[in-house]
Amino acid sequence: MHYAPARTDSDATPASIRIVTFNVKFAEDVAGAITVIRDTPELRGADLIALQEMDDRGVDRIARALSWNGVYYAASVHPNTGKTFGPALLSPWPITRGWKVLLPHQGYARAQRRVATGAEVLIGRLRVRAYSVHLEMLLRMSEEKRTDQARAVLEDAADWPGPVVVAGDLNDDRMGTIFESRGYAWVTRGVPRTVGIFSYDHIFARGLGGSPGEPASGVADARGSSDHRPVWAVVEVPEGR
Repeated sequence: MHYAPARTDSDATPASIRIVTFNVKFAEDVAGAITVIRDTPELRGADLIALQEMDDRGVDRIARALSWNGVYYAASVHPNTGKTFGPALLSPWPITRGWKVLLPHQGYARAQRRVATGAEVLIGRLRVRAYSVHLEMLLRMSEEKRTDQARAVLEDAADWPGPVVVAGDLNDDRMGTIFESRGYAWVTRGVPRTVGIFSYDHIFARGLGGSPGEPASGVADARGSSDHRPVWAVVEVPEGR
């Protein structure tokens, strides 16, 4: 989906990139999620937004409302809603390619598979590879198998020479160490709880640095639009990129 105004070759690469991840709970309150993104200063200026638990209509509605580009892949039709269920990526910058990463293993209860949505985004003249991820829940899959799911995303990005961003709902606050072991900065380490009493929603970056002079990450108020709170981070584009 392409709703953002056309960019030109002269668009400068920004000095920093703002990233958001937001699990919108079965895309039940898309209108509320749009309001949160538009009205929250830390979110509305994002260069990349990773969404989880979305259906195709919800992604299209958010992209249209923001006048952004988007890519979405469904993992399955969710039995609770009867709607498609999967992760998405949105950006005001051109999305030049999108693809689906099939994550290994099925959940115990519903035999559902999960996917990650990948995209290449041209931010100014910087080509960034981004992933929106949603790993299986703790009680529905062993830690070993969920680690395999995280590694599937890491393997997909392994040969990419440029910057990489991975953002989403890990359903486990310990999975971040898997990304760190592969050279990613855990830029949302230490953020407050993002769902219930847990901190499950996170952002990782490779080939990008922390942003000096301002908080590097934080959590916003979902204002009742989801059981998850949106998480944001700002990463610096290294000189010469």
